[in-house]
Amino acid sequence: MAKFNIKMAMFFVVVAMVHAIVPISAIEEGEPKQLWDGCLTKMTPKCTLDIVETVFWNGTVSDACCDELVQEGKVCHDILIKYMADRPSFIVRGAEYLKKRDDVWNHCASISMSD
Repeated sequence: MAKFNIKMAMFFVVVAMVHAIVPISAIEEGEPKQLWDGCLTKMTPKCTLDIVETVFWNGTVSDACCDELVQEGKVCHDILIKYMADRPSFIVRGAEYLKKRDDVWNHCASISMSD
C-alpha cells in the first residue's frame, strides 16, 4: 500500500511538472496546444507514471502500458519526455534521458508489433 501511495504522489508531481512546463514552453493556442492536451489524456495515469519512472529513474513498463504508449504515438511521447528533460533538475542528464526515451519507445514498439 505504501508503494502505491508513493507512486500516486509521484504521478501528481509529474502532472504538476507537466502543467508548470506548458507556460514556460510557450505552447500557444491552436494545433500545438491541441496536440499537447491530447497527449496528456491518451494514457492512464499508471502507465504515464510507469513510463516517466522508466525514463527518469529505474522503473519498468508493462506490456499493457507499452500498448498504450504506442497508441499514444511517438510525437506525444517525445514531447512529454523532452519537456521534462529540459527542466533544470533534469537538464544535466538530458541526453541520457532522451536516449532512454527512445529506448522505451523502441522496446514498446517492438512489443506492440509482436502482438
